[in-house]
Amino acid sequence: MSISFLDLTWVLVIILILVPVVQRWMIENTRRNLIRRFEKKRGSRLITLIHRQEALSFLGLAFARFIDIEDSEQVLRAIRLTSTETPIDIVLHTPGGLVLAAEQIAHALIRHKAPVTVFIPHYAMSGGTLLALAADKIVMDPNAVLGPVDPQLGQYPASSIIHVTEIKAVNDTDDETLILADVARKAVDQVNHVVRTILTGNGMDAQRASELSDTLTCGQWTHDYPISFEEAQSIGLPVSSDLPEEITQLMELYPQGGGRRPSVQYIPVPYPRPERPSPAPARKQRQ
Repeated sequence: MSISFLDLTWVLVIILILVPVVQRWMIENTRRNLIRRFEKKRGSRLITLIHRQEALSFLGLAFARFIDIEDSEQVLRAIRLTSTETPIDIVLHTPGGLVLAAEQIAHALIRHKAPVTVFIPHYAMSGGTLLALAADKIVMDPNAVLGPVDPQLGQYPASSIIHVTEIKAVNDTDDETLILADVARKAVDQVNHVVRTILTGNGMDAQRASELSDTLTCGQWTHDYPISFEEAQSIGLPVSSDLPEEITQLMELYPQGGGRRPSVQYIPVPYPRPERPSPAPARKQRQ
């Protein structure tokens, strides 16, 4: 029985369709197994909130993921499925997102009676930092960063809009800018109140919570300013750097989307520290 070129073409098409499906299934299965092992090790519920740069399967166009209402629905459901005596661990890798969604998750974590730990392997900016503030403990990679939680109105920081109206006379400022400044003041006050409420609800004294919320929301930094591990310690956040190896392994199972050529490449095995040659024995001096 001969096989035609058309038959081979159809076989190839089927293989090209099935291979990505099988690969995704294998990665998902490996993720679940690693998550379950980590949960058994710590006696906790592990929730991941990981936003990679994704790619549309048809056009290959990249778009950024961020914290949205769908995320808050899923995380709140996971919290509801967790008994009040079971600790919650969250892996955060996100550029931020909607204040509403992040605030919903943060308040749910505050209400959870058992300890909550947030793991940050790389970054948790803006709304991600807001979520981290709700945790009893923040575990970061020594090179990971947090970010300010100052509100943004469209493409402009709310604090910058307010600043413009403070340095210009009212008569020299158009009505739209004045309206934006009014909304900006409300946004800054609201986010400041949210951060202060989260911190005090997490056991921080009122004065310290007020100082820290002012630091994070006043707009003294640009919105993408990286708050390093050392700076997070200096401003009073409960951070530590003992990130478990399992979290790093888990991040490897969330590969970057798309079929573009990798910009970083290395041999993925640990290299031991090279041994230094022993110093040559000193020669005895002749008398």
